[in-house]
Amino acid sequence: MSDVGRRSFLRGALAGAGAAAVTAVAVTETPASATTSGPVPFHGDHQAGITTAQQKQAIFASFDVIAANKGELAELFKTLTERARLLTAGGALPPLGITAPPADSGVLGPDMPGDDLTVTIGVGASLFDTRYGLTDRKPARLTAMKEFPNDSLDESLCHGDLSLQLCASETDVVLHALRDIARHTRGAMQLRWRVDGFQSPPRPSGTQRNLMGFKDGIVQPAQSDHDKLVWVRNGNGEPAWTAGGSYQVLRQIRMLVEFWDRVPVGEQENMFGRRRDSGAPLDGNRETDTPDYAADPTGTAIPLTSHIRRANPRTAETAASQFLRRGYNYDKGTDAVGDLDMGLLFCCYQQDIARQFEAVQTRLADEPLVDYIRPVGGGYFFVLPGVRDGNDHFGRSLLG
Repeated sequence: MSDVGRRSFLRGALAGAGAAAVTAVAVTETPASATTSGPVPFHGDHQAGITTAQQKQAIFASFDVIAANKGELAELFKTLTERARLLTAGGALPPLGITAPPADSGVLGPDMPGDDLTVTIGVGASLFDTRYGLTDRKPARLTAMKEFPNDSLDESLCHGDLSLQLCASETDVVLHALRDIARHTRGAMQLRWRVDGFQSPPRPSGTQRNLMGFKDGIVQPAQSDHDKLVWVRNGNGEPAWTAGGSYQVLRQIRMLVEFWDRVPVGEQENMFGRRRDSGAPLDGNRETDTPDYAADPTGTAIPLTSHIRRANPRTAETAASQFLRRGYNYDKGTDAVGDLDMGLLFCCYQQDIARQFEAVQTRLADEPLVDYIRPVGGGYFFVLPGVRDGNDHFGRSLLG
């Protein structure tokens, strides 16, 4: 079957399954997974859960804010701060009285452990409409997520006023946190969409594998580059209140695994530009080897159309488009016609979405992998600056 014919067949099959999908698998960059459990400091210039060592379990959720006015919005942010501070610290909760509902769901036992939970809060472009008088305070580079040529976005899985990222080593810890936050914010925000994710263990070593069988997130910006790639700083046309925050991109990417599993390994490797067994670039021996594109200008070793080559050409001009990646695998079971519904919840952080994520995504348009993946949802959010101390709260500088 020709490439055009195969592409038409796969797209037709997906449409028949009523599929919904998110962004193409972007530049391979993910923080190392956490190997030990322990409290993660809540207070700081930046929120935890961005450069924190990546925990094994995650929930990504988006909410529509239904607070009636700016005062209620401020109370929402204060409540989110109180719950996040408590949940990440852990400890026993006092009883509320014999006739009152319990103070906690109890799913973590009588003494709530903080473990290594992180709670990361972001805001979407839609929060800056006319409802709360924040139009002139919108982050300069925050927009609604755009649709790219190979996307099949489901509106019910996209956008939102507020994003919530919960990460921890254990599933019950993130589920407990979601229930607690939902309980205490019921009248101010309403769940729009949610995806639960997990990190696979290294097999046999090194970086985790995605559900296509390839190591995912091998390359990551150096910590010394975070100030020019991850964190928003004063200046650059941004409102002063945004300093210390970061732009978050979320993309739910469905993988058409039934079709992918029928593709010869050699063809799979040419699409990624890496060996499936070791994760090494096709011109290298180890996953950490740097591909030498200058020695392979015609793509004899690593095809010019391969994912890693398009995503990160490793030129001086494209160095500024790197971003910090924090992706998770997901499995939703089966869809309405019995096809497996699984894939990647792609998450990345950056200083400028257009300069970084969108530049990479544009280079990836029509790459060979688009026959086997389908972005179905997600959103763009601005992750708020950190909560400095016990007297600070999320959104304080935003609401002025």
